Amino acid sequence: MNEDRYVAYVGTYTHGSSVGIHVYDVNVEDGSMEERTVVPISNPSHLTVSANGKFLYSIADEGVAAFKILPNGDLEFMNEKWIGGMRGCFVDVDKQNRYLFVGGYHDGRVSMMRLNEDGSIGEIADGIFHTGMGRSIAERNYRPHVNCVKLTPWEKYLCAVDGGLDQVKIYHIDYERGKLRIADILRGHMKSSPRMLRFTPDGSYAYVLCEESNDIDVYRYECAPQGPVFEKIQNIPTVIEEEKWNCGASDIEVTVDGKYLFCSNAGINSVVIYSIDQETGFLSKMCAAAISGDYPKTIAIFPDGKHFVSLNHDTNEITTFKVDYEKKYFLMDRKPIAIDQPNCIRIHKLANQRPA
Repeated sequence: MNEDRYVAYVGTYTHGSSVGIHVYDVNVEDGSMEERTVVPISNPSHLTVSANGKFLYSIADEGVAAFKILPNGDLEFMNEKWIGGMRGCFVDVDKQNRYLFVGGYHDGRVSMMRLNEDGSIGEIADGIFHTGMGRSIAERNYRPHVNCVKLTPWEKYLCAVDGGLDQVKIYHIDYERGKLRIADILRGHMKSSPRMLRFTPDGSYAYVLCEESNDIDVYRYECAPQGPVFEKIQNIPTVIEEEKWNCGASDIEVTVDGKYLFCSNAGINSVVIYSIDQETGFLSKMCAAAISGDYPKTIAIFPDGKHFVSLNHDTNEITTFKVDYEKKYFLMDRKPIAIDQPNCIRIHKLANQRPA
């Protein structure tokens, strides 16, 4: 029997009945989640956990907040800091816990926040506002919107996914001086609106999900001496052509073993599973099905890859599915979990506790 213990942290909008981050005990073997407590914080729309498993960092209306992760998975508030702009929408942290990186959807800003030795958030180290126009001003996303910030596998660079400019800006990180410097730009196709970026566990391939064009750009990635190298090798749709008018691709995640990529689609409310060719990084569609809810804003794959959950923002629920990779299908596995306006989730493995 697997003795590893897991918790799930689920961020929500707090306009309604929710008050912050919901903490769940997770049974990886049967795919169940049982709510334990809720930690008050204003609109934690995205969160992440430090590599050492000691701290959780979250978006808040006031900027960003830090929590200490207690041995049982509960959260203890540490501090909050302003990020130098409007509220953020995405956070990432380097493995040595030196800096917290924040993406701003509303103002197109990338913020770099210092972290203190005790894990609390320090002052702003650097901040860059994206500028320019990506499309006609008559459309919703004509101005900069940073949807996602993601460190490259060896953490020399930060990828800022800008859905308004149809670009992914790549910044070199100067850890000593606390500065960001533009190193490259991935220019997507017009009106693609890139939303999320994920790397394979070995760092060889990158996948950029495009919200409006409903497709995924596949890149071969290398951290070369002269700088980051992204070579586009594939573009694959997330839905059939007839469904694109009523769809917006919303999230992607790669399994821990790097063999599969999951993608959620709002509008038609579905999840697609692709197999990843281990030699080339190419995607091929394995299966797709409806998630029985509205607006699957975020998905999370369980560590063993046998279950995944969809956070259905507009129907206020989390739905759980079991995957059969051999027969190429997935089915809902248990009763939906009621939760008000879920936005993000992080499944976290707790340090093993020896019995007293």
